[in-house]
Amino acid sequence: MTSSDILLIGATGLVGSAVAAQAGALPLTILARRALEGLPHCEQIVAPSEEWSAIIAGRRPAVLISCLGTTIRQAGSQAAFRAVDQDLVLASARAARAAGTAHMIAVSSVGASARSANFYLRTKGEVEEGLRALGFERLDLLRPGLLTGARQGSPRLGEGLAMLAAPLTDALLHGSLRRYRSIPAAAVARAIVALAGRGETGVHIHENDAIRALG
Repeated sequence: MTSSDILLIGATGLVGSAVAAQAGALPLTILARRALEGLPHCEQIVAPSEEWSAIIAGRRPAVLISCLGTTIRQAGSQAAFRAVDQDLVLASARAARAAGTAHMIAVSSVGASARSANFYLRTKGEVEEGLRALGFERLDLLRPGLLTGARQGSPRLGEGLAMLAAPLTDALLHGSLRRYRSIPAAAVARAIVALAGRGETGVHIHENDAIRALG
């Protein structure tokens, strides 16, 4: 296999599909469990997730982007949720780092904390800690609030209602609470595309206002 500059996992989701659509001239390769249509500018590798680590190691990307994410309801159980949002993300990251990848960009969640009482936020926080421990030269962690945009697949009732209420809810969130405001998935994708070209080192946390500024 040949090396690739940027490799994206999670391209079938709301943010990942927006990243793929906005990639433009970026040398982007998509690794997914199914093929995506309408992306002639991107190379695609279709493979079961069990093979991703070996594929990532072979591609040796300069930048790994993870937009992987599901919900407990969609996954069916907490264990199935962890298998995607934690295990698959960290396995992919470990393979990339071992192959020499210097830069990783990962979509997390506002409120992520390994010490949270909330299972979802605790899992996201544990993933962040796991990614930090791998020692990427640059690690970008994006913590958006409620993601808005047209989703593919089965509608998520709770998220649909939350998006309807978002304009009113957002207007009530000021100061330090601004980070909990909703944000378009397209804005998060624009930030990711911008970050893919950054060369500074260190761990960088991006919440709502910073994400919008990047995009």
